[in-house]
Amino acid sequence: MISYERLWATMEARGATTYTLQVKGGISSSTVRRLKAGESVSTNTLDALCRILDCGIADIIQYTPDGK
Repeated sequence: MISYERLWATMEARGATTYTLQVKGGISSSTVRRLKAGESVSTNTLDALCRILDCGIADIIQYTPDGK
């Protein structure tokens, strides 16, 4: 299972909001909704998030095997 909890922590640490993602990075509101719901997003979106937040992929997502 992929978790985006690290994304929200990284955003908070950098003073970013979902508005920042949408305006500065061109992330659509539907993609923000998908992130909030823990649904899948494209690798292009992950790349854009890393660029916007100036961070690595591990600062955005975490993989946890199902059932753990």
